Amino acid sequence: MLIGRRHFIRRAAAMAGAFLPVLLFAGLAFAQVEGRPTPGGLGLPATVTDVGAETQFFYNIILLPVISFIGLFVFGLLIYVCWRFNESANPVPSKLTHHTGLEVAWTLVPVLILVFIAVPSFRLLAHQVEIPEAAVTIKVTGNQWYWSFTYPQDQGGGFSFDQLMKSDAELTPDDIRLLSVDNEAVVPVGEVVKLQVTADPSGVIHSYTIPAFTIRIDAVPGRLNETWFRADKEGVFYGQCSKICGKDHAFMPTAIRVVSKEKYAEWLVEAKQKFAKLDDGRMKVAVETGTR
Repeated sequence: MLIGRRHFIRRAAAMAGAFLPVLLFAGLAFAQVEGRPTPGGLGLPATVTDVGAETQFFYNIILLPVISFIGLFVFGLLIYVCWRFNESANPVPSKLTHHTGLEVAWTLVPVLILVFIAVPSFRLLAHQVEIPEAAVTIKVTGNQWYWSFTYPQDQGGGFSFDQLMKSDAELTPDDIRLLSVDNEAVVPVGEVVKLQVTADPSGVIHSYTIPAFTIRIDAVPGRLNETWFRADKEGVFYGQCSKICGKDHAFMPTAIRVVSKEKYAEWLVEAKQKFAKLDDGRMKVAVETGTR
């Protein structure tokens, strides 16, 4: 009987030892590339914003150790109970029904854990929802099934464009299948960008998500939601609609290119000309067909 118990304990310890590294390192990003999904990548996606770094710190350093400890503690407690209080080791069961100290402990300890988690959680939430003064404001509209972007006139814009997924025939070697788009939105690096997100009034609910910016916000018909980010690195950052919004939900990506302030100013000039012509062409077609 003693040998059986020792064997059981050794097997339980081996299982816990094998499971512990997974718990401790599951939240770390291994071989992640900013802005795009990484084959074989593990953990949270790499981020390029301060809020994203704070979010990952909260998860990896605060939340993950707490839930790992709780999981291992409960697992170890179950093993101890199975070993110590099985029928053969404890033929005469205890009739104890209450233990004041134990009941106080299992009530107070979870409360203290929640308070410990709540303090940094509320601080992080405030950083996410309180939008600083923005240098760039963009209105993002979810349609079935593509995104539309509007740059306001008072910030050097005054144009809008649609963003559709590239077909396989349009892809270049630098593109990513199912993520690359025809018209990338462009923003300056190191500047606060405010996104005003809504959806086509005649459409459905979408969710605008870019993991590298740690932003995800619903696009609801008739409602204007706001979020923000400040990218500290140049590059192209991809996202998708994160709501199951209809038949082409899987083909509704988005892409934002972060460039220097000088290149952003140049892009504004080019975009005004490019998308003004596009808008004029659409208006012409609409007038000729009587659809507008």
